[in-house]
Amino acid sequence: MPRTAPSPRPTRTGTSRSRPLALAVLSASMLMTILDGSIVTVAMPAIQRDLGFSPAGLSWTVNAYLIAFGGLLLLAGRLGDLIGRKTMFLAGNVVFTAASLLAGVATGPGLLIAARFLQGVGSAMASAVVLGILVTLFTEPGERAKAIGVFSFTGAAGASIGQVLGGVLTDALGWNWIFFINLPIGLITIALAVRALPAEPGTGLAAGADVIGAVLVTGGLMLGLYTVVGIERYGWLAGRTLGLGALSLALLAAFVARQATAATPLMPLRILRSRNVSGANLVQMLALSGMFAFQILVALYMQKILGYGALDTGLAMLPAALAIGGVSLFVSARLNTRFGERRVLMAGLVLLFAAMAWLTRIPVDADYLTDLLPVMVLIAGGGLVLPALTSLGMSGASPGDAGLTSGLFNTTQQIGMATGVAVLSTLAAARTQALRSTGAGEPAALAEGYHLAFTTSAALLAAAFVVTVVVLRDPSRRN
Repeated sequence: MPRTAPSPRPTRTGTSRSRPLALAVLSASMLMTILDGSIVTVAMPAIQRDLGFSPAGLSWTVNAYLIAFGGLLLLAGRLGDLIGRKTMFLAGNVVFTAASLLAGVATGPGLLIAARFLQGVGSAMASAVVLGILVTLFTEPGERAKAIGVFSFTGAAGASIGQVLGGVLTDALGWNWIFFINLPIGLITIALAVRALPAEPGTGLAAGADVIGAVLVTGGLMLGLYTVVGIERYGWLAGRTLGLGALSLALLAAFVARQATAATPLMPLRILRSRNVSGANLVQMLALSGMFAFQILVALYMQKILGYGALDTGLAMLPAALAIGGVSLFVSARLNTRFGERRVLMAGLVLLFAAMAWLTRIPVDADYLTDLLPVMVLIAGGGLVLPALTSLGMSGASPGDAGLTSGLFNTTQQIGMATGVAVLSTLAAARTQALRSTGAGEPAALAEGYHLAFTTSAALLAAAFVVTVVVLRDPSRRN
């Protein structure tokens, strides 16, 4: 289909003076969301000690957030189109900020898990419409590329800042402050969003109030994510895993069938006819499944094999965040404008593949400067991949479907990360256990398990490259 014509020039709230402020507001909200996803992991031992979590129950401080966040993104994106993206964004930030306060004052496991679930709800409401707002504010290709670069930099920075800040706050003030830190950010974001974001009316609930479809897709996604996060504990072939996975797929299949026949579908299937929309979402799932091996497994390698502490690990990962952030902020927009998003995406995937291939040979007595720092440099490819993917994924969205397309893009992002963690962690654990049973030493067994995960990660990135070559087209061409 032809590339959608740019939407009308922004209203007074979207003028050149207020658009930088609007971009800052959107980026701050995303920073808070990404920060919250990584900051909790460092504080988990302190949370377990103070609140009396069982080892199995502790994982739900992460899982409750992930399931709510990933399960509601698609619904929130469509509702943003219907009731107004600014309204959805503000409501999401209010819910997230209030839930952060609730998490900070939690005195028991039940209350903290409930607060984390609400944080996921708020994050989904706000994050689902962010890209939809961004692409309607920045319609000129060069400006849009720069805005997406800034936005991607925020996401890259948030992940690593969360690991460092989590260690600092937990050690200095207590784990409660990893949640209290969201309060000033949230309140300032809400206050500035009222002023800076364009007050675009939605199309109205009558244009897509598909309640049955909403129940099917939300239930299917939440159940699917619940199944995925349980794989590492229960295994791929456990009856629980297979049963819940089959039910999740059945609900999602019923949702697709519903969308093909409903008079006012929640997700009009026409958006998937754009090869850039469907292709970019597939590439994103593959690429992020592979990239997440870096953020999670490299950190575990440092702690379990090399003996790094939590704060040391966060600082060791900081060069990667700086590399990704610097490339996305200062380089990606220029390259996308000059060479096209598709070529830049391919170059970024090659760099990420090289990073994962390098990790397959990392020894048990790795030296940071010679064995790990080169990976931190190569991982800068993520700063090319993420902005290019975002531009390609949103290029086929009409103004009326921008929120839905944004929600879909964020949904596949969460599915890709969750699936990557489950698959790669399970493979690493299985390989390690097999080697232990043959008498291999603990460090060597762990290292071989991680090597297998890194090899699989490289294969996923290679598959993402193939899909990019075959399916995706630069936005200036027909989709």
